[in-house]
Amino acid sequence: MKTLKLIAALLLVTFAAGTATAQVTKRDGDKDNKKKKDDAGVVITDRQQAFYEVKKPSDADLQWMKVIYRQLDLTVGKNPALYYPEEPNEDGQSLFFIIMRLLANNQITAYEYLDGREMFTDEYKIKVDEMLDRFHIMFTEAKGSTEKNPKFEIEDADIPGNEILSYYIIERWEFDTRSNQMKTRVEALCPVLHRTDEFGGEPIKYPMFWVMLNDIRPYMANQYVFTDDDNNLSRYSLDDFFKLGMYTGEIYKTKNLRNLALRQMFPEDEQYKQAQDSIENRLMAFNKDLWVPDREEIQARARAARLAKAEAEGEAVTDDEQADGEKEELTTKRGKETKEKLKEEQKKEEKKKARRAKIKSRTSGKSSGGGATRSVRNRKK
Repeated sequence: MKTLKLIAALLLVTFAAGTATAQVTKRDGDKDNKKKKDDAGVVITDRQQAFYEVKKPSDADLQWMKVIYRQLDLTVGKNPALYYPEEPNEDGQSLFFIIMRLLANNQITAYEYLDGREMFTDEYKIKVDEMLDRFHIMFTEAKGSTEKNPKFEIEDADIPGNEILSYYIIERWEFDTRSNQMKTRVEALCPVLHRTDEFGGEPIKYPMFWVMLNDIRPYMANQYVFTDDDNNLSRYSLDDFFKLGMYTGEIYKTKNLRNLALRQMFPEDEQYKQAQDSIENRLMAFNKDLWVPDREEIQARARAARLAKAEAEGEAVTDDEQADGEKEELTTKRGKETKEKLKEEQKKEEKKKARRAKIKSRTSGKSSGGGATRSVRNRKK
């Protein structure tokens, strides 16, 4: 009887050990599966997304706002940083490749291009497969793709990165009452396909879709680019490129009631260019006009206006007036910083004088005291 109990106990222990081993193996398998899933693409956590997201100010904090539409030509200024490399290599990948990979993996949302009346709502979300068919981009369904979570595989050679020669961006200029500053942020961007037909001729522009910049910021922050041919060190990320306003783009539209582009309002080239310059100048001058100039700035402006008027009318400008104008201009340019430096130097000089006076008084006191002592001793003798 004891032998049977011992055998039963041994069988029970063996069964429990086997179950525990199976459980450990299963958990290890789950870890491997999770690792493979993470290796399939860049995984961004909610915390990372929140870190890179640029917060939109509330309407209560805004006193003024202007919506600007710009076109970024990828052959101008520092904009080629968004275009190269044409195909992924050891230096990384272009902005369009990043966007297409994220769309194919269903990691971001894209919205329809509505020509000036963009609506970033669920109603205007695009279906990626329909967009790929529309622009004749070859693709296949990825493994694990479902109706609720569609995923696609696109070969690098089938992504038309070399045809994306410009971007449209929506830029917001906002005056925040909390910080008393004008702030600029890029809200969304749209890749524009430049494609020629079978008969050749001038390329036709096809705006593809809008993506919210906040959605792709964490991924852009991982891609560094160099913006200067003289310095091949990649110092800035694609996120820095937009955050620091390193791009060059001309205004083609401002938000208005009639939803008209500038070209529709000003068909003549000269008027069109003047309208663009006028908008740029007003945006740049807005922040300066918020502050009341001090007395010296007002005097410098008046002096500069008088000198400019005299030169325009052909009147002679005396050396004294020219010197005064240059002096006031220099004062205005340096501003308060120069004044503070002068004050600091004056304070240092006053401290030095006070120190010298102290030392002198102490020295004279000692010498007079010594002389008195010696005269007393001589009398005693």
